[in-house]
Amino acid sequence: MRNGVRHTAVVAAVAVALVVAGTAVAVAGQEPVLAGPWSMGQQGYGHVKPRRIFNGGDPSGLVKVIRWSSWGGARATGTGMALYVGPHQITAAGKFEKAHVVLFQLGTCDGRSAYDAIEWYFTQHRQKFSPGTYINACTGTYYMNGHAEQ
Repeated sequence: MRNGVRHTAVVAAVAVALVVAGTAVAVAGQEPVLAGPWSMGQQGYGHVKPRRIFNGGDPSGLVKVIRWSSWGGARATGTGMALYVGPHQITAAGKFEKAHVVLFQLGTCDGRSAYDAIEWYFTQHRQKFSPGTYINACTGTYYMNGHAEQ
C-alpha cells in the first residue's frame, strides 16, 4: 500500500510539474506586452510595442511616436516624445521633447508575459535610467528610489 501511495504522489507531482512547465512555456512563447492597463483612459498598456503610452490624466503621463529599438529581452527600450516639465515649472509650461523609454521587470501580469515596470527620462536634462524609480504597469503603483509612494 505504501508503494502505491508513493507512486500516486510521484505521478501527481509529475503531472503538476508538466502543467506548470507547459504554462511557463506558453507564457515564455508569447511576445511580452506592456503590463496593464490598471485604470480607465490609458493607452498602450496591454499591448506589444505600443507607439503611444498614456497614463490617463494630464499630459505629463504621455509618451508618443515611440520607436522601439529592442523588445522581448530583459528590457525593452525605445525613444519617443514626452512632456518635459522642468523644476519649478507648472505642467502647462512643459514642452514635448525626446524621451528614452525603458520597460523592465519582465514577468507576468494577468496571466500574460509582460513588462511590469515602465520609466521614461530625458538625457538632455541629465536624467538617466534608475531601476528603483518606475511605475508598476500591472498595479499602477509608483515607486521612487525603490519605495512605493503612498
